[in-house]
Amino acid sequence: MTEQPTSFERPQTGVNPADPRGALLRTPAAPEPHAGTTALPAQARGTGETPSATSVTPGAGAGPEHSQPATAETDTHRPRPAPEAIPAQPGLDQERSVHGPGGQERRSGQVTAPGRPTPMRRDGDRLRFVGAATRRIARGIDLDEIVMGLCRATVPTFSDAILVYLRDPLPVGDERPTGPVVLRLRRTDRIPEERDTENGFMPVFQPEPSELSTLTAELCEVRPGGALSEVLRGVRPVFADAPAARAALPELLGDDGEALVPNGQRAILAPLRGRRRVIGAAVFLRRPERIPFEADDLLVAAQLATHSALGIDKAVLYGREAYIADELQRTMLPETLPQPTGVRLASRYLPAAETARVGGDWYDAIPLPGSRVALVVGDVMGHSMTSAAIMGQLRTTAQTLAGLDLPPQEVLHHLDEQAQRLGTDRMATCLYAVYDPVSHRITVANAGHPPPVLLHLGGRAEVLRVPAGAPIGVGGVDFEAVELDAPAGATLLLYTDGLVESRLRDVWTGIEQLREKLAATAQLTGPDHPPPLEALCDEVLDMLGPGDRDDDIALLAARFDGIAPSDVAYWFLEPEEMAPGKARRLVRRALARWELEDLTDSVELLVSEVVTNAVRYASRPITLRLLRTDVLRCEVGDDVPQLPRLRQARATDEGGRGLYLVNRLARRWGATRLSTGKVVWFELNQG
Repeated sequence: MTEQPTSFERPQTGVNPADPRGALLRTPAAPEPHAGTTALPAQARGTGETPSATSVTPGAGAGPEHSQPATAETDTHRPRPAPEAIPAQPGLDQERSVHGPGGQERRSGQVTAPGRPTPMRRDGDRLRFVGAATRRIARGIDLDEIVMGLCRATVPTFSDAILVYLRDPLPVGDERPTGPVVLRLRRTDRIPEERDTENGFMPVFQPEPSELSTLTAELCEVRPGGALSEVLRGVRPVFADAPAARAALPELLGDDGEALVPNGQRAILAPLRGRRRVIGAAVFLRRPERIPFEADDLLVAAQLATHSALGIDKAVLYGREAYIADELQRTMLPETLPQPTGVRLASRYLPAAETARVGGDWYDAIPLPGSRVALVVGDVMGHSMTSAAIMGQLRTTAQTLAGLDLPPQEVLHHLDEQAQRLGTDRMATCLYAVYDPVSHRITVANAGHPPPVLLHLGGRAEVLRVPAGAPIGVGGVDFEAVELDAPAGATLLLYTDGLVESRLRDVWTGIEQLREKLAATAQLTGPDHPPPLEALCDEVLDMLGPGDRDDDIALLAARFDGIAPSDVAYWFLEPEEMAPGKARRLVRRALARWELEDLTDSVELLVSEVVTNAVRYASRPITLRLLRTDVLRCEVGDDVPQLPRLRQARATDEGGRGLYLVNRLARRWGATRLSTGKVVWFELNQG
């Protein structure tokens, strides 16, 4: 539907074009008199009265008030009232009348000073104004935009000032608010003094500063059964000089705000009613020099209040949905990344758009036994609540499978089965990698996901050759894992296709641009120093252009530091009675080599307890490993899948105190089940 120009949207004769407010409420200027038209006598102008007789050219047809020809049908359904005079306004020249063909009077518009809005005197003016105002209000998508649209649409076109009160807090949907009804002043607007220094809206007295928000009460508690409560319950707008409004306005505006209301019908109190209940009120004010409101202006105020209240209701619902979407996405993604030994991590997530806050992209970093870490990135089709829910289930499944220490290809196989159980159309891509800082190797399996990019320390960036595989949810396919070198100082970048694919470029072009971007960024820090991880993620996202955001983006960067071989001690122990003593001697020598003799007593005691427990049940050789990083970590592995549990030993028990000592002396400890048994580990601070 094409918007028709309104009376306050087109330039008019006699109006200063530099004044942004001058043409807002002015009726069209008088045209030049036609042939055969007699000008209005001078004494008739300025009186506001309609002359009783007019000289016309014989034979001229009687012209209607507006340009549309009058018909019998229109006269039947909508009789047009006879023209009425405009009351005199103090300090303003009165409107001039001219006579058109047939003796019909035509109102030409007031001769006013530039920038002085005049009231609407025609039904057509009101209809055009209401249409334009409601369109402006409807353009708002959030609460502030809708309230601002109401204020900007009415000031100065309909009123010289406006105050908008809303419930605090605003009820959402069908929820029933508890407690008393409290109205908070949400926004005020008025004709600025710099635009109308002589005749702008002013209160009866001149306060300092002259801002409406400082003259009225910010909060107003609506008393049950009070005057304000009765006006709000009535829903219909009322004039300020009505008995109900005279008692309600002081309650709403406060003691000082009552001075804002001029005498006569120059203020309207309009309740704002949403879908279920009254959610606020609006006060429209006109200055004393301006013509007061008319009865038809109550209908205009009702229309403005209705459209604004419904828009506010929808904005509150939209805000609640956006909050739920944000919370859902936030809980689906890791709140913080872990800090595993030998690797540093950084991540980013960007939604597809402001209106699509949730999506199916996710990333994860899961610590594994043996100081390893699993790096996961995945993408469920779509960016909706359903995609986010499926993503959450797949991410939880991946975390559970990672805890079982399954190979990457097995993890993808089980994820594929889980996706088929969720539905036949649940498709996703996923890349699962396991990094071992001791061996400086990484094992990668792919399920239809874009390949990772490895940035070497010297600045060379390469796209890793990983078998693509089929997406998760296809079913009946095998996944293949490859093992690659992960040198110290290198950076592995895992990402979703939203980073490299858009309407402007295909996925392989985007991957090549990503590789070039990484190489160019690495050149800035030199060949011996890798770029900072957080800054590298920001640089990668900067490659996105204005039209490249077609999908949400998940990004996970891992900087491989590794663990030097000199900081690792590894032994095999036979499950025999002499194993605890041998373990103590080996640990003592390693600590002496690392100059950590201060930890000898504590480490020997804890290692002896853990190894003794493993010997009691193990049937195959036991593994013992010490890792020296920022902490000292000890790991004891056996072939028994049952995990030890901390319990309080009774006074008569001969055992059961080993884990109690570990819990009291170690910085951290834990036990992880493996596919071949379990690993019990503990950590001690070095200093």
